[in-house]
Amino acid sequence: MSTISSNLDKSLRLARIASIGVIVLGILFIVVGVVAWIAVSIKLRAEGITVSEGAPFLEGWEVAGPLTAFAQADIINTHALAMTDGLTYAQLAQDDPMRATVMNASFLRASLFTSVISFGIALFAIGVGVVSILLGWVSTTLLKARGASASAA
Repeated sequence: MSTISSNLDKSLRLARIASIGVIVLGILFIVVGVVAWIAVSIKLRAEGITVSEGAPFLEGWEVAGPLTAFAQADIINTHALAMTDGLTYAQLAQDDPMRATVMNASFLRASLFTSVISFGIALFAIGVGVVSILLGWVSTTLLKARGASASAA
């Protein structure tokens, strides 16, 4: 009987350590996600970009977050297509004088979309952190209840 009790105690101890580890990992995910979000926002803000006139939303706002970056990328595309009568970079003739301008617009859009994806990854990390903390907390709570009932028996 004491071997079973000893094995149960060891299992509960290991499970508690794992639960605490999951909570710590969750905190780490949240911290990394918040730091990444802030870093991308600071870098975007440093560029001094304002969402251009004619944007479908957030016109005149400083580009510093995922929505403003997306709005600016959208209006860049709108302006580039307007300059080329709806032709994309790949559809323009190689000697077309607008080709370089449209290429720059394409690069700017790609950079802005990269920041939008970065914000998404940061938010995902924060979400994983929150879920990890909740799972660790639930596990710890259940293990305490299990340990209390095992010691009472």
